[in-house]
Amino acid sequence: MYHVTIIPKTLVFKQPAGTSRGVYTDHQVWYLQVTDTERPGKVGWGECAPLVKLSCDDLPDYEAVLKGFCDRFDGTIDYEAMRDYPSMLFGLETALRDLNSDAGVMWKSPFTEGKSSILINGLIWMGTYEEMSARIEEKLKAGFSCIKLKIGSLRFDDELDLLKKIRGRFSKDTITLRVDANGGFKPAEAMERLERLAALDIHSIEQPIMAGQWEEMSRLCARTPLPIALDEELIGVNGTEEKNRLLDVIRPQYIILKPSLHGGIRGSEEWISLAQRRNIGYWITSALESNVGLNAIAQWAATLGITIPQGLGTGALYVNNVERPIEVVGEHLWYRG
Repeated sequence: MYHVTIIPKTLVFKQPAGTSRGVYTDHQVWYLQVTDTERPGKVGWGECAPLVKLSCDDLPDYEAVLKGFCDRFDGTIDYEAMRDYPSMLFGLETALRDLNSDAGVMWKSPFTEGKSSILINGLIWMGTYEEMSARIEEKLKAGFSCIKLKIGSLRFDDELDLLKKIRGRFSKDTITLRVDANGGFKPAEAMERLERLAALDIHSIEQPIMAGQWEEMSRLCARTPLPIALDEELIGVNGTEEKNRLLDVIRPQYIILKPSLHGGIRGSEEWISLAQRRNIGYWITSALESNVGLNAIAQWAATLGITIPQGLGTGALYVNNVERPIEVVGEHLWYRG
């Protein structure tokens, strides 16, 4: 007989994390502890980590809904019933996988054997010009070859200036630059801004305009001088038919998958399958989970064969994170099991 214990936890950021949706100082998550009476002493851990005003299952009665799913859990997951609750699904499916794992290895790979690492990008949070400039220097000194800037907090010209300073020192063959606009561009100005970014050999831009404007985004993706990656656009698009329609209408160059936002592991794998049929690229990032969720995402992502840097370097964000056998060393994420 299975039993799921829900453990709420408020994670506290080491320093405020600036995004287009405001500044995060803490993050409410719910850990799931799954046990089975037929396997005494064995415990599986999962993490449900919705993001305020972003997750499609960011609900006022989140814990009550989660409790309903956990109370009905009998060792199998009703994926259809949980399609619209991706952060809850991710927590439950990874807790079950952990319970059934051998010594915490949920997905076997050279990564979990400690033979290879996952290449990650260096994330630059929004801030003042001086703050962002200092953070860029920190990442460069730490050896990152891929830098991702969250843009939208400064004047666009100032953000371009930060990017120009990097590109003036390092070619695209030495430093890969990505930007995340978080939907901050207006459709009328987006193409001109994309052209200015393309002149700096930017690898890709995430979500240039706000989600939900499929026709506008489709026009941008058809004409863009640099690859466009969808992120927020995928949130809440949980049914297979709607996923197909979004990819057929917009035709992005990339999609970026966060299991807590985009359908758990099962839903993310569906996105990948649909994208591959259309020759759309993808990579994996975390959604500010603590090390419990990040460990599961990393183990899964390591099996996908992605060679470009992924967004899995968020494990050191919190003052009260939990211990898990993952460690960031420079631009590499290692499993130390």
